[in-house]
Amino acid sequence: MEIHLPKKVITQVVQRDWRIFEEEILKKNPRHIQVYASDVLEITSPGISFIKYIHTYAKSKNIPFALHGLNEKFQRNLRIAEDDSKQSFDSEKQTLRKSEKIGKYTIDFLLEFKYLVSFTGEVTISFWNSLIHPSKIRWKDAFRVMETMGVNSFPIIAMIGFLLGLIMSFQSAIPMRRFGAEIFVANLVGLSLFRELGPLMTAFILAGRSGSAFAAELGTMKVSEEIDALTTMGLPPVQFLIIPRLVAALIVTPLLTVIFNLFGLIGGAVVLMSFGFPLITFVNQVNIAVGFSDIFGGLVKSYFFGMIIASIGCYRGLRTTTGAGAVGESTTAAVVGSIILVSLLDGIFSVIYFYLGI
Repeated sequence: MEIHLPKKVITQVVQRDWRIFEEEILKKNPRHIQVYASDVLEITSPGISFIKYIHTYAKSKNIPFALHGLNEKFQRNLRIAEDDSKQSFDSEKQTLRKSEKIGKYTIDFLLEFKYLVSFTGEVTISFWNSLIHPSKIRWKDAFRVMETMGVNSFPIIAMIGFLLGLIMSFQSAIPMRRFGAEIFVANLVGLSLFRELGPLMTAFILAGRSGSAFAAELGTMKVSEEIDALTTMGLPPVQFLIIPRLVAALIVTPLLTVIFNLFGLIGGAVVLMSFGFPLITFVNQVNIAVGFSDIFGGLVKSYFFGMIIASIGCYRGLRTTTGAGAVGESTTAAVVGSIILVSLLDGIFSVIYFYLGI
């Protein structure tokens, strides 16, 4: 089967030849296909696609194919069209050896670690300079963050605190009832809330609610190049964006922890009152069990937890890359990283408090 291309292979000509070619293929069963293009003076992208289509069809049917007389300039366009860049990328990934993968992961880890150390140092210096010179803090933004992170979080903090105190009281009352020690549920609830569950649960809630918001907000600014614009104008992003959020988190997190503990105690009191104990008995038991060191230790934990949540959220926001899912990935990384680091720090505090006898 022979195909002679005209001088100008443009869109209209290709549409006609494509139809003729398909009709000829249906009528005949060609043993070979030869395309003559020596007369071609002009060929557009549809013409290149037409030649590629004929070649692909012949290859799929194991039919010999030959192209005659095509100008070298047009042959280069045809080679570009037949080059499957995606396949070349995949083959390049597949040929990556294990040693090269280890090297790549090591370099990526070292670069990430370098950026983390640089970020930590810059935030630390900016934070101490802000403490020495409070006028450098953008208090308007700090108060706005306090409202969104603190005031708007009050309902969920109060609800979860109350439910947690309620659940703990009911669950612990079941085994204690066997020994007639239901009154000591107040001791258990008080110690658990002030020493451990209050700061930890508050941190988890803020990590999912506020840490993710920090990462999403800064990530969106990074994608839209607003952070680059701040740097161009001579405004350091750390001082301008991160310090107000860090200050707000350090102020709000201990306060929310106190609210969580208070509503947890209210939930425990409701349970003991349902068992027939007066409210004053519950209050006296909590006063006996919980000391100043327990309250202070929990607030110190919450202070550091708030610092971690704000820092990780802002760090992941600044590390956002370009792409459709970049902001979502940064938000997820901020929440997961905050929860993991808060849990690790809580374990460190537990060991320290044990050896200090607190």
